[in-house]
Amino acid sequence: MPAARFLVSGKVQGVFFRASTRERALDLGLGGRATNLPDGRVEVVAEGPAEALDALEAWLHEGPSAARVEVVVRTPWDHAVNEGFVTG
Repeated sequence: MPAARFLVSGKVQGVFFRASTRERALDLGLGGRATNLPDGRVEVVAEGPAEALDALEAWLHEGPSAARVEVVVRTPWDHAVNEGFVTG
C-alpha cells in the first residue's frame, strides 16, 4: 500500500494540528502518525489508498482553523507505518 511523509511548516504547533490531522486521516481510512518536530514543523506519515493520501495532502495545506500553513512537502515513505493513527 502506498505511503507518504509530509512535512508541514507554518503555525502548526499548539493549534490542534496533530489531533485534527488524526481525525481527518482516520476519516480517510489512513494509518500513520503526526509528530511535532523540534524546529516547529509537524511531520505526518500516512499509509493507505493513493486517493486518500492525496485528499490528506490537500487538507494539510489548510489544516484546522487556528493553523497557518505555509508549506507542505510530500515525499515517498518506505518504512513501517502504524495501524490506526497516533500522535506524538
